[in-house]
Amino acid sequence: MQARGETVMGVNQSTSAHVFEDLPDGGRIILETPSDSLGIARIRQHMREIAAAFQAGDFAKPFQVHAEAVPGTAVMTARRATIVYQAIDRPSGGEVRIRTTDLAAVTAVHEFLAFQRGAHHAAGHESQPSHSH
Repeated sequence: MQARGETVMGVNQSTSAHVFEDLPDGGRIILETPSDSLGIARIRQHMREIAAAFQAGDFAKPFQVHAEAVPGTAVMTARRATIVYQAIDRPSGGEVRIRTTDLAAVTAVHEFLAFQRGAHHAAGHESQPSHSH
């Protein structure tokens, strides 16, 4: 999975930190790398691509990384008109903020983020340290 992740995201998976955070109106995916300007630029571009793809109901990238269907994505695709994905630059990378008022979509987003946390051994909240692989 790490090699597929590096291919899809364009950043070293062992030195970058993922956070998949549940929020009441959806959640956010944060990807950061320590003091690597090329890596930071790649992350920001990746987050813009992810936000645009997810907004269109395209979850091919998570499927490519995990080589399996990712929980929550079927509902997120079906309810994509009720979900907003926003790419946000961060000092050391970027994030995709996911917002919705649709309760079924919130549940699906939380399922998606929980799967990602487990698969990436990542933190669920910014204040928690992320674990390296």
